[in-house]
Amino acid sequence: MDLSTSYLGLTLKSPIIAGSSGMTGSVEKVKTLEANGAGAVVLKSIFEEEVMNEYADFIKTAKETYGDPEYFDYQGQRSPIAYYDYVIREENLNKYIQLLEACKKAVSIPVMASINCFFHSVEWLSYAVNLQKAGADALELNMFFPPTDFKHTGAQKEALYFEIAEKVTRAVSIPVALKISPYFTDLGPMIQRLSKTGIKGIVLFNRFFSPDFDLDKLEVKPSFVFSTPSELALSLRWVAVMANKVDCDLAASTGVHDVSGVIKQLLAGAAAVQVASTLYKNGAAYLQEMNTGLEQWMAGKRYQRLGDFQGKLSQERSTDPAIYERAQFMRYFGGKKNVTL
Repeated sequence: MDLSTSYLGLTLKSPIIAGSSGMTGSVEKVKTLEANGAGAVVLKSIFEEEVMNEYADFIKTAKETYGDPEYFDYQGQRSPIAYYDYVIREENLNKYIQLLEACKKAVSIPVMASINCFFHSVEWLSYAVNLQKAGADALELNMFFPPTDFKHTGAQKEALYFEIAEKVTRAVSIPVALKISPYFTDLGPMIQRLSKTGIKGIVLFNRFFSPDFDLDKLEVKPSFVFSTPSELALSLRWVAVMANKVDCDLAASTGVHDVSGVIKQLLAGAAAVQVASTLYKNGAAYLQEMNTGLEQWMAGKRYQRLGDFQGKLSQERSTDPAIYERAQFMRYFGGKKNVTL
């Protein structure tokens, strides 16, 4: 049974990719993922947000020592604060490059670098170029500009996606994928337009930190860290809707916890499927179980390769394409009696 797939122009031995997370944050973990059947890995993201937070912590103490950086500008000197800002950024990038280079030496599967583009920054372009030099097989830009930013309009924030995608794809020759959220005014056309920027793939969808409240301490705390199988529905619908409507590959992410989730996303039209939460819960060895389950399902259906069924249940190939655009449970609840709400 042939589980190989083409994603971003790369040949993967399995469509199951270990998505960017703590599970891909060290050489040993990446080696374990390869040994258990991962088709590729996306390294734990380098977060511009983390660099900025580290810099903010430094600023608190640096100002007390060095004073206002504007003084140095006035004197025509370089502020020590500006110097350490550069150092902090370089150290974070160098650590990431060392991880990438070590992983490339340790495994034979594709190793993709990931940049978390939470803020609009000129640093991303420099990161992309340096990560290509370090040997990344592909680059995933995890992009999200928060709707809590009241200084820019939705149109301005959406324009950033195109600006960054076009600049990065011009600057590097390795394939670039965008990992995006579903939070756009007009999601379908937005995905389609992004696919025409020169990128090689779009990952649907990224997942965000969710705050919760501690009722005893009256504090905000992180919660809902892992995805749940029910979260599969959103990406499943949109992979199926967008299959054959884009000029790049589609990868599915969020809510894929078992082999049935993998098969469903492939049937919808995904070229590859990213998993993370299930690896935390079940360990890297669970990849073997998912690959074996995929082979067994294919054998039962007499499929020899993924291409025999990929996209078979996409909207374009569906006998009832309107079902993907239905918003209400009209048919489900319409035939039910004695429903208690």
